[in-house]
Amino acid sequence: MLVAVSSPLTRLIPGLMIWTIVFFLIVFFVLRKYAFGAIQKLIDERREAIRRSVEAADEARDEAQRLLEEHKKLMGEARGEAESILAAARKTGQAMEQRMKEETETERKRRIEETRKEIAHETARALDQIRSEVADLTLEAASRVVGRTLDAERDSELISEAIAGLDFSRLEESA
Repeated sequence: MLVAVSSPLTRLIPGLMIWTIVFFLIVFFVLRKYAFGAIQKLIDERREAIRRSVEAADEARDEAQRLLEEHKKLMGEARGEAESILAAARKTGQAMEQRMKEETETERKRRIEETRKEIAHETARALDQIRSEVADLTLEAASRVVGRTLDAERDSELISEAIAGLDFSRLEESA
């Protein structure tokens, strides 16, 4: 206690104490009437602004999340469409390739058939020509052997009948 009594800062002076309390109360009431209300109003406004900012940030985050989900969904749909378009293109390409193969095969078969018909026609024409020449040669050979001219029309009929009876299949096979 000796230390507290001997210090001028800790000494009790009743008049100074009363005036300090009076001034404190006057300053407190003035601050309460004019400053604390304004300060509290600024604090409330700041609190409200912060609350609105937090709500706006939450809404923005929710909107961003919704947009992200929508974007992912659209990307998935776009991938699905792209895959279906590619599949359709592949299918169309395969169908066109198959159709071209079939058309080419059909055309090849048609040309082969035409060629066979031409060969058969030319073979028949060549055999007819050979028969005709053989008949003429036979007629001439017979005329020389007999020593006289034969009746061309009648003899020609006889020779044609004889030649018709001959087997020309060996000529057809070698052609």
